[in-house]
Amino acid sequence: MTLATTPRATARLQFFSGFTLDDAVPIVPYLAALGISHLYASPLLKARFGSTHCYDIVDHSEINPELGGIDALRRLMAALRAQNMGMLLDIVPNHMGVGGADNAWWLDVLEWGQASRYAEFFDIDWTPPDVSLTHKLLAPFLGAAYGEVLESGALQLKLGETGALYVEYHEHHFPISVSSAALVLHSEPACNDISHAFSGAARRSGRNIAYQAAAEAKAMLAAFAKTGEGGEAVQKCLARFDPMQDDGRRRLHELLQRQNYRLAWWRAAADEINWRRFFDINTLAGIRVEQPRVFDATHGFLLRLYAEGLIDGVRIDHIDGLADPRGYARKLRRAMESAGQNRPPEAAKGPPYIVVEKILNGRERLDVDWRTDGTTGYDFMDQVAAVLHDPAGETPLSALWTATTGRTCDFTQEEEQARRQILRDNLASELQAASAALHRIARRDLATRDYTLTGIRRGLTEILVHFPVYRIYAGQAGASETDMQVMDRAFAGARKNFRAADVKILDLLRRWLVDEVPRALPPGSRRAERLRAAVRFQQLSAPVAAKSVEDTAFYRFGRLLSRNEVGSNPGQFALSPVGFHAAMLDRSKKFLGALLATATHDHKRGEDTRARLAVLSEIPEAWETAITRWMRLNAIIRQEAGPSPADELMLYQMLVAAWPLGLTAQDNAGLEAFTRRVAFWFEKAIREAKLVSEWAAPNEEYETAAKNFLIGTVDPSRPVLGEIIGFAERLGAPGALNGLAQTLLRLTAPGVPDLYQGAEFWDQSLVDPDNRRSVDFSARQMALQQSAAPVELLQTWQSGAVKQAVIARTLALRRELPTLFAAGDYAKREAEGAMAPHILAFSRSVGASRIVVAVPRLAAKFLDDAPLLPAAAWGDTTLTLPGALWTDIFSGIRVTGATIQARSLFSDFPIALLRSP
Repeated sequence: MTLATTPRATARLQFFSGFTLDDAVPIVPYLAALGISHLYASPLLKARFGSTHCYDIVDHSEINPELGGIDALRRLMAALRAQNMGMLLDIVPNHMGVGGADNAWWLDVLEWGQASRYAEFFDIDWTPPDVSLTHKLLAPFLGAAYGEVLESGALQLKLGETGALYVEYHEHHFPISVSSAALVLHSEPACNDISHAFSGAARRSGRNIAYQAAAEAKAMLAAFAKTGEGGEAVQKCLARFDPMQDDGRRRLHELLQRQNYRLAWWRAAADEINWRRFFDINTLAGIRVEQPRVFDATHGFLLRLYAEGLIDGVRIDHIDGLADPRGYARKLRRAMESAGQNRPPEAAKGPPYIVVEKILNGRERLDVDWRTDGTTGYDFMDQVAAVLHDPAGETPLSALWTATTGRTCDFTQEEEQARRQILRDNLASELQAASAALHRIARRDLATRDYTLTGIRRGLTEILVHFPVYRIYAGQAGASETDMQVMDRAFAGARKNFRAADVKILDLLRRWLVDEVPRALPPGSRRAERLRAAVRFQQLSAPVAAKSVEDTAFYRFGRLLSRNEVGSNPGQFALSPVGFHAAMLDRSKKFLGALLATATHDHKRGEDTRARLAVLSEIPEAWETAITRWMRLNAIIRQEAGPSPADELMLYQMLVAAWPLGLTAQDNAGLEAFTRRVAFWFEKAIREAKLVSEWAAPNEEYETAAKNFLIGTVDPSRPVLGEIIGFAERLGAPGALNGLAQTLLRLTAPGVPDLYQGAEFWDQSLVDPDNRRSVDFSARQMALQQSAAPVELLQTWQSGAVKQAVIARTLALRRELPTLFAAGDYAKREAEGAMAPHILAFSRSVGASRIVVAVPRLAAKFLDDAPLLPAAAWGDTTLTLPGALWTDIFSGIRVTGATIQARSLFSDFPIALLRSP
């Protein structure tokens, strides 16, 4: 079979120094046997040394040496090609790792400032509102206030092997400018010639000439320092800047004041940073791939990898962070098509495969005009989870949450409060920069010059607090109708909380941000300024949404944590089968190549952790009884410092949802390992909520009290643990049924199923780093080699091998019928009878090939100790089929006729995948 660039099924692997490209080679045959067509790799370009995620790329021109480099990639690709498999690569066009001493582009900007050949690569405002940063960039990498760090002696002036002078601070290098180097050296007569060489380089008028002169001066200094006389002279020069001496400290401070950057405490970034970051992370700087030169520099190597057949497609990380996501996606498509014209014969065939990491909120849809194959699957992850929740559980669980915690059951309120806090505390500098860009526009017009920076900032704040999606995409061609509708909703919300006397500011912002972008002005500097301001707003709204919702409100709102997932809206408790079918039908018409995910490296809870939690929506009364009793029993171990009732309730959810199947209270080692995992989650959850503790200022008293509470809760000598284990076991079978249903839906719905590493067994993981733990692939390989029938494995369902068998058999069918799954029609199938609401079914067909997929839903009340409904529970319920001859690939049941009794269909196995002969 010819391998296509568009995957049949992907398997995501997380690479880092502990799991290299060579480590993946022996796993390839297993993935092939499982039915995977493409390995889906985390970022592979050179990242910050020791990175565990590799999204902090520091060099776009080489494969990460810690992963084995280009040679290891070739070995892995050879292994993949031997199994007729391809490679999908996660790329990071939005940002780079900065700080440290390993990003040459960043270090060059620190050294040369605006004159740097890489100054345009980073999104830097060289004329920010803070005049002390005019023509400088803030360098917020110090662990304490600048004066304190300077006095401590931690800042040391050093000479590098290449002759470059820099200030060292732990792992960070801060280059000394060429002109300042001359000042450092002029005190020693022996260094005069070199000092003059640096001075001359600083005065050169042309960039290339200046760079060449500086390189020559550095070479002179490096060579001179290696001589006896020279080394002594240079050390004397450096010693004059010893921060442990009063005069040295004064000189070092004066030297640093002359640089193209201002060293600062990391805390200062929230208020003063003048360059775009990834969210609020100081060590990740935004880059401007919208600039042709930046695009070429960051994509040249990737395009060569594609041209050589070493990758077959890409996953674009955080596309909403870019200035022009649509333009970037289209340009990348053209570039890959051009680069792929002479791919080797053994390379996968077809157009380049491109998917984007994009959060779609509510009715938002990805525009086909972007020319991508779809999203990475967060939208599907939300839909398939929501349809397995019982809407009847919303009211009692909402009442329970509010009564127990005193917090609102309206997620919109939590989100708005979180947005205000993030704009105030975490992204204040980004808000200030966007406001300042708009204020400059206001000052250019007599009609608007009296609108103040403060007023504009207030207006932007209200708009962002009520923004319903990640961002809009207004640009050179203006705003789309969708953009207009989004802004209508945002401005309607903003007006509710804005002073009537100042409402004209909102009207003005509406004009500048969307109504007149950028058609109100002729081409030129004014038009570019207007467009740049609009883009700044768009690049701000996305991180505001991510930080406020996923990284804050998700940890405050705990009505049912299975709905607090990336790509989901916790305010939407459930999705009807009608809504699910509508979403699948829409995807089948527009994005048949989109990824379908149920677990990712960014998920808040593993796919089967969520599946087990969903069961609580079906038994809210039992859950209320349990936690009411546990809170009463645990009152004796609850300290005055904490935890809060909200944190306590969320802790109980995680304990019953993530409890390892088969773990007993007598297994001390297993209990300790699980407690350690939950403790890490609990600490992160408390800090992310930002209510009583946070990463920037941990509340040690509260966190210690919370940890002690967890330890007391899982103490085998206390009665609560036994009850928690019992409740977890009660959720086990219906949770497993949900997990199997979710798995089959992912494997058969329109799109490309993605398997996250290790999730072919039960995935009871927590948030990162728990979801990036090492995977026992040997156990999975052994289980697959046994080739046991799914019905047989159902008897020992706790091992997870039954889930793996479902995956293997379904992917084998996808291999056999590629056209059906890649292009087949989608149609819902109707069930009739009392249990009809408990069956979700659909058919796929193309030509003579047909399948029917059927899974139970909301079945907890009918189950005992196994994830299989008793035949009697189905009563007379039937499922209508589009034909008369079918075979279930799991149970082997043969069907003749246009209907089948549910009790027969699910007699031996809980889910069904029927194929026509």
